[in-house]
Amino acid sequence: MKRLLALVLLLVSVLPASAEGPVHGLAMNGQPKYGPNFTHFDYANPDAPKGGTVRLAATGTFDSFNPFIVKGNSADGLGLLFDTLTEQSLDEPFTEYGLVAERIELAPDRSSLTFHLRKEARFHDGSPVTAADVAFTFRTLVEKGNPHYAQYYADVERVETAGPLTVTFFFKPGASQELPLILGQLPVLPEKFWQGKDFSASSLEVPVGSGPYRIGEFKAGQRLTFVRDPGYWGRDLPVNRGRHNFDTIIYDYYRDLTVTLEAFKAGEYDFRQEYNSKQWATGYTGPAVERGLIRTENIPHKLSQGMQCFAFNTRREIFADPLVRKALNHAFDFEWSNRNLFYGQYARSTSFFSNSDMASSGAPTPEETAILDPLGLPAEVSTKAFSLPATDGSGNIRENLRTAADLLKEAGWVVQDGKLTKDGRPFVFEMLLVQPDFERVVLPFQRNLARLGITMSVRMVDTSQYLERLRGFDFDMIVTSFPQSLSPGNEQRSFWHSASADMPGSRNYCGIKDPAIDKLVDLVIAAPDRESLILRCKALDRALLWGWYVIPHWHSTSWRVAYWDKFGRPEKLADYGLDFQAWWIDPQKEKDLAGKRKGAGLK
Repeated sequence: MKRLLALVLLLVSVLPASAEGPVHGLAMNGQPKYGPNFTHFDYANPDAPKGGTVRLAATGTFDSFNPFIVKGNSADGLGLLFDTLTEQSLDEPFTEYGLVAERIELAPDRSSLTFHLRKEARFHDGSPVTAADVAFTFRTLVEKGNPHYAQYYADVERVETAGPLTVTFFFKPGASQELPLILGQLPVLPEKFWQGKDFSASSLEVPVGSGPYRIGEFKAGQRLTFVRDPGYWGRDLPVNRGRHNFDTIIYDYYRDLTVTLEAFKAGEYDFRQEYNSKQWATGYTGPAVERGLIRTENIPHKLSQGMQCFAFNTRREIFADPLVRKALNHAFDFEWSNRNLFYGQYARSTSFFSNSDMASSGAPTPEETAILDPLGLPAEVSTKAFSLPATDGSGNIRENLRTAADLLKEAGWVVQDGKLTKDGRPFVFEMLLVQPDFERVVLPFQRNLARLGITMSVRMVDTSQYLERLRGFDFDMIVTSFPQSLSPGNEQRSFWHSASADMPGSRNYCGIKDPAIDKLVDLVIAAPDRESLILRCKALDRALLWGWYVIPHWHSTSWRVAYWDKFGRPEKLADYGLDFQAWWIDPQKEKDLAGKRKGAGLK
């Protein structure tokens, strides 16, 4: 599922639900913020008006309404169709409250977790949501879904039902501390709908869900409409009050990011998050912006930023040597890029857990060393502070390139006739891109590599081809990100574990196969408490950094949003998520905006 890994989590000790019997919510930080009789989240307005249409933009194309499989390009927004067992609160680090599940019960020895479902829960076809549907969903995702699910739920031994509304998951010994909350994120699919269908095949057959929206009109690859279900069974639950306020949500698809921005300024859609610093600094101009019809804001957040990077595919012989990977790190001039391309808007990412207390820094502490020493890693991992190559931002990186050349020579590469070679083979590789706006970042890097005698070609492909090549690890280097929650856990297997290195569709893009890193991943997943988790994540961070598997990029600590001034939103916003579903269309603002647009001669 496209955005599954972007879920915001935080790992500390799980609330001992078993001590109190079934509970309304689970927290990884003692007690949940909201009691059993809470009426709504603080970042939602329970009196928000319902109605109106919001238009959004999506990039690329779509040919599937199944977001749970590898095949096809699934459409944006499909999460609106499927309710999960629980709903995560976005103003707590990691707490979930019952959605399809009314009560949750953790066994005293943490060997199992039971969900007691709400008897009023219904699918869109009117049939009840049952424990059998939950069990079917779990087994189907593990056996036929994206390979990520098999890893994500690897600590579940089996699932059993006890009556129509009770389902129990039994855990393997040493299961992840966050597993109860991970299972709460399980969507519930109707077994009846999928009987006789190939779940693993992409399809545009409209699926049956149980969520607040249904699919309305659509045109494959171009436009998709979601219509709010007026009979939605869960509309008055505390986790939903004040949310899902738009009657209609329309996604229009654009192939070009520049065209997408121009379409926004022309009024073709209503709301966007901006991820391009140059666009944010210079692109929001024109009559609508100047007249205040479009608003732009930086909204701060407290989310972990993970790692965005150039990722080496170490399955390629050319990148198998860490000395080579370290050398290429010296050819990327972040400081110049930040000054000249990004308008100084970013901080350098120096950790795989950027912007969190799990990021390593300085020399390892004795506690970190105690974790790292027995693993057989290079000595510097447990004894030295890691630092990335840096520059003064002037563009003169002669010293860095000299260091890079020395490292490459140590790895057996020599310059012949201006070309870097080894055993008669030139150092040539391809940077695979899917976003045209990254060319401006890649090309200065390409020029620096050329000074070392390295030839890097840049290839732009469409979304379908890009995804296919990623799934088969058919690339040399890519621009990618490894998003980290505030509760790293099972997803680390898909990122770094040897078991995922040759698994098509996994996110181990770097092809890491290292028993020491495998052990660290297992330690992170099995961390018994918050303190242990932080230490183990820092240790994993150091091992990954010293492996030079990526060339780190940058991160931001705020959301950059732009929108036509027709929305209302809660006074209090969530710290750990931009919940656009808690916004609404303000009727008076919408009326005023229509008049202003007409007066300005705008569409």
